[in-house]
Amino acid sequence: MRVGYGRVSTRDQNPDGQRDALAAAGCDEVFVDNASGKLASRPELDKALLIAARPGDQLVITKLDRLGRSLEHLIALSTQLQTRGVDLVVLDQGIDTSTAVGRMFFQILGAIAEFEHALMSERTRDGLDAARARGRTGGQKPKLTARQARIAQEMYDELGSDGRRAHTVQQIANEFGVTRPTIYRHLQPRVR
Repeated sequence: MRVGYGRVSTRDQNPDGQRDALAAAGCDEVFVDNASGKLASRPELDKALLIAARPGDQLVITKLDRLGRSLEHLIALSTQLQTRGVDLVVLDQGIDTSTAVGRMFFQILGAIAEFEHALMSERTRDGLDAARARGRTGGQKPKLTARQARIAQEMYDELGSDGRRAHTVQQIANEFGVTRPTIYRHLQPRVR
C-alpha cells in the first residue's frame, strides 16, 4: 500500500499541491497535517504510520522537510520505517529507500547526524572544562550566600519567650526575598 503524507506549517498555506502530487504518485490514502514541523503532535502522521505498517508498504512524501522536525527526527522515523520493512519515497528529491541509492542516502544522513551530535557534545565538554579552569561550575548560583544561610538558620533556631519559634519560615523567606522551599533547602536539621 502507498500511503501519502503532507504537511503545511501555517493555516495560510494550501495543502492541495501536496495532495495532488501524492495522488498522482498513486497513493491509496493521503494524510495532511496543518502544523508546524517543530510540534511533536502530528496526528495525521501518526495515522499514516499506523496504515503504512506492513513490509512492502510505502510512505510517500513530496519533500523531505515535510516529514521530520529535525535531522535526528527524520533519521528516527526512517529507522522506524526500515524496521517494519516500509519504504520511504520522497518525490521531489527522487529518494526511494527500496533502492540501494535511497538506503545509502539515509545512511549518510545518519552519519552526518551522529557526527553533528558528537561535535556538539565535544564543544559542550570543552566549554565546561574552560569554565572549571576559571573556577566556575555549572548550574545556577545559590539563592542564598553562606552568610545568609547561616543567618536564616539562626533566625529559624531562635526561640521566643514562650518557647516557640520566633520567626516562621515564611517570615525568613520574606526577609531574604526567596521562597519557603529555598529556606528549607538551606536549613540544617536539628538534632533532638
